[in-house]
Amino acid sequence: MKAVAMPLTSPMDVRLMNGLSNLLWAGLALGVVWMVASWMSRLPLFALAGITITGDILHTNSVTLKANVTPKLTGSFFTVDLQHTQKVFQQLPWVRRAVVEREFPNRLRVHIEEHQPVAFWGVVGDERLLNSHGEIFEPNLGELETDDLPRLSGPDNQSMLVLQTYAALREPFAQLGITIGQLELSPRGSWRVKSIQGAVVELGRGSLPDLMQRYEMFAKSLPEATQRWGRQVRALEQADLRHFNGYALRLRGVSTVDPQKAKK
Repeated sequence: MKAVAMPLTSPMDVRLMNGLSNLLWAGLALGVVWMVASWMSRLPLFALAGITITGDILHTNSVTLKANVTPKLTGSFFTVDLQHTQKVFQQLPWVRRAVVEREFPNRLRVHIEEHQPVAFWGVVGDERLLNSHGEIFEPNLGELETDDLPRLSGPDNQSMLVLQTYAALREPFAQLGITIGQLELSPRGSWRVKSIQGAVVELGRGSLPDLMQRYEMFAKSLPEATQRWGRQVRALEQADLRHFNGYALRLRGVSTVDPQKAKK
């Protein structure tokens, strides 16, 4: 008598029924989990009870931060939108970056990075500032600890370039006894320095190496040029470095006009 091999697989209709049954059980389990989670999220234990603020906060305080943010938050510990909360914090004037985390069972922990102001930005009267990352922000200037900041200006999308150029020029100018009070990048790409003493130096167009090359030529000859007229560097009123292989100079108390001709 020959043995007959029997198939081990179930008929198609049985497999379909088993699959459907498994899906129903899985859906029921997920539904139960969702109901339990929804019930737990509404328990008073998980209602947001407070916010812990960390970070170096110099220009505002945690009470003010919480007061501005708390009314805009909704949900419990489990349902509060962390991304939305982060955006709300970062809309505050002095906040550059906020990292928001849940702190079990009913608090939020927020680490604040403030803007570090390094310069005023824009024309005189503009109430915007530039931070150490070259980003423009608009705070309450009444909260600014000092107004002894340089004024930088230029197209808003070039703020980082202006800050980098200022950082590169500040020390070389200081070695001449000239403190940069303003640095301007015109819409046409021309650079102008104005010292706190009122001297104006036209640097012209070009990359930072181009500007530094002109400055070095200027710095080497300026002391000698001022001494020739019996003046010191602080007598500088204006210098135009946009000339090829030279510059034009104006010193306080020195006139190139013939006095006899000026009387006529």
